[in-house]
Amino acid sequence: MALNLRQRQTECIARMLNLNQPVNATGMANEEVYKMLIYDKYCQNILSPLIHVKDLRKHGVTLFFLIDKDRKPVPDVPAVYFVQPTHANIQRIIADTSSLLYDSFHLNFSSCIPRPLLEDLASGAVNSDSIHRISKVHDQYLEFVTLEDNLFSLAQKSSYVQLNDPSAGDREIEEIIEKIVGGLFCVLATLAVVPIIRCPRGGPAEMVASALDQRLRDHLLSKNNLFTEGGNFVSSFQRPILCLFDRNFELSVGIQHDFRYQPLVHDVLGLRLNRLNVPGEKGGMKSYELDSSDPFWAANWSLAFPEVAGEIESQLSKYKKDVDEVNRRTGGTDGTEFDGTDVIGNTKHLMSAVNSLPELTARKQVIDKHTNIATVLLGEIKERSLDAFANKEYDMMARGGIDQKELMGALRGKGTKMDKLRFAIMYLISSESINQGEVELVEAALRESEVDTRAFQYVKKIKSLNVSLASANSASRSNIVDWAEKLYGQSISAVTAGVKNLLSSDRQLALTRTVEALMEGKPNPEVDSYLMFDPRAPKSSSGSSHLKGPFKEAIVFMVGGGNYVEYGSLQELVQRQQPMRHVIYGTTEILTGEEFVEQLALLGQKMGLGGAPVAAPTQ
Repeated sequence: MALNLRQRQTECIARMLNLNQPVNATGMANEEVYKMLIYDKYCQNILSPLIHVKDLRKHGVTLFFLIDKDRKPVPDVPAVYFVQPTHANIQRIIADTSSLLYDSFHLNFSSCIPRPLLEDLASGAVNSDSIHRISKVHDQYLEFVTLEDNLFSLAQKSSYVQLNDPSAGDREIEEIIEKIVGGLFCVLATLAVVPIIRCPRGGPAEMVASALDQRLRDHLLSKNNLFTEGGNFVSSFQRPILCLFDRNFELSVGIQHDFRYQPLVHDVLGLRLNRLNVPGEKGGMKSYELDSSDPFWAANWSLAFPEVAGEIESQLSKYKKDVDEVNRRTGGTDGTEFDGTDVIGNTKHLMSAVNSLPELTARKQVIDKHTNIATVLLGEIKERSLDAFANKEYDMMARGGIDQKELMGALRGKGTKMDKLRFAIMYLISSESINQGEVELVEAALRESEVDTRAFQYVKKIKSLNVSLASANSASRSNIVDWAEKLYGQSISAVTAGVKNLLSSDRQLALTRTVEALMEGKPNPEVDSYLMFDPRAPKSSSGSSHLKGPFKEAIVFMVGGGNYVEYGSLQELVQRQQPMRHVIYGTTEILTGEEFVEQLALLGQKMGLGGAPVAAPTQ
């Protein structure tokens, strides 16, 4: 059975809401208990894409509050807490138990609670004489946000900056890696699988792979481990492969404009936790949910925007045709006179019409929703020439450059400051060699538009290191690497990525191509040097040939921030593969192009690179 992360996490939450009692086939406890739900902001974000208010009611939750809000006592009701194991949350729980806010406390932590915090909780409850009110304490291993069946985020902000910060010390880097490993461990525990781990050598991906391998090894030695699968599989197809990458592996995808529906909605309208707000037709803002419960979204999220617009038209005309058909059959408008002899036939038509009304109404609501979203998107596309940016960036990556006239035309044409900055950075990344004169023209054009160029300067510095590396002989190359390591910390992997970032002729991402090669498991120069870890095997036999594939299932994880472009590309790979395979995509956080460029700008600032725009004088 294919791994379904959304379903598994929803099942775990349903069990937690039912006081960790076994639930029946409908996801309900056999005995209904009314209760309160208390959560923190992070756990609210975990619940938001999975559980609606009506679902909470179904599980007997009558009231729900954030933990840091003031709450009144409800003495006869049990309370389910779902929070991160932090010092602040533990202190608040102790305060709640000592104030006797609720009848009993069922404490659920999103990840494993560290022993010192557990001891603080115990001593606080004993000192306030309220320990008898704490019914149970559970580690739920749910510290990740599942947005779709095959898409998750650890919601760990600014990890790219933290991992590439030139001033970050070893301890700080280790803490970030530990946090990422903790989140991935939760994902694997929820899926109950121990994967084969593959990653490129060097950089954050290898650090995460090595630490996760050790974490899984240590856990598998414990008697009551979370992984229920058998440990003696001989062939690899029964276990998934976990492919780990660092954002620097393919920097361009985090920056580029894309013209497909889901990336466009995310990048332009700010899709967050499957929700977005757009201006309504009659003024005011409308809030929409976009997930698998929306049939139009489920069918069309991966299409290019013009195809989506055509599909909306098609659905609208089909809807009008069906409405006309209902009217014709019930209103006698087909030219036949009602003579009273076919009462049963006419009654059937009426009943059929009445039964079809809810379905037609639901269809109209979906059509109206996507018409509104598409209208707002179209306005942004026209105003900012987003289609031109997307096409030019793809062409640049495919050809390895762009005509200077076309380049300057785009930088001086339509688009926001951020659109132009992203386009300029894409020009830098796509160019096989840096033309100093052309780069100066680009910088001048950006300054004309009052663009903050720190992100551009950062990528230029990385790119110049890349050129130095390529041209240096082997004796001096090691010196450059040593110097770059000291100056840029983890970002040296961006330097060595080089021309691998170029898209192949069919515009397939380097990430997708690499994942396909890793899943096939055949000898391939692109991935032969990748490291392999098997947490179930003795360390000496980690490279056994039977672990190299082929694999039916893969979990792909991007350290340092991912996006819907990569998610869409991997799902397209799944669709065209025979036999059918299954890929889950995850990342430390899902970023728009603007959010990622802001992180690059912050790194440019930390490295003392100039480029902030001069403020215009006030009138």
